[in-house]
Amino acid sequence: MPDAVFEHPRLVSVYDALDPDRSDLDVYVDIAGELGADRVVDVGCGTGTFALLLADRGLQVIGVDPQDWEATLRGVYDALLPGGCLVFETRDPAYRGWEEWNRAASYAVTEIQGVGTVENWFEVTDVRGSLVSFRGTWVFASDGQVLTSDSTLRFRAREEVETALTAHGYVLEEVREAPDRPGREFVFFARRPD
Repeated sequence: MPDAVFEHPRLVSVYDALDPDRSDLDVYVDIAGELGADRVVDVGCGTGTFALLLADRGLQVIGVDPQDWEATLRGVYDALLPGGCLVFETRDPAYRGWEEWNRAASYAVTEIQGVGTVENWFEVTDVRGSLVSFRGTWVFASDGQVLTSDSTLRFRAREEVETALTAHGYVLEEVREAPDRPGREFVFFARRPD
């Protein structure tokens, strides 16, 4: 459940500058080529970085903001042509990546042209089963404004994801490790049957 602060104009204007290395998306551009895709629906498209990479390769891209896991699986299935493929990554809860979400490990200071210095960090605020809540903080040195965001992510086990895909009619073809985050994330390949 993302916080509405991500729509704050000041944070929107610096979001990509605070996370400039998006080489993690290259593998998904390559997967689109591997699958022979000519059209891609970018679910959870964020600031559109991935959509722009795909468009640069001549692919038609549609962005969708998912609101609900079950509704998203249904909606994507309905949008896919027979034989179409859903590819997505999800964090492996066994890795317990949230244990690295603390101020000491995530603190960064970034100089952004036209904005000035921005400090930011993340801290876990609660863990309840598969739900992990955390707070992001951004401090703008130019005037001292502090923005905070409280969000909750659900960490689904591989088996839970596989069961949900099958229940929605997908044929699970493959599960890979994320090449840039082995042991941390899974990449699921599921197809709508012909």
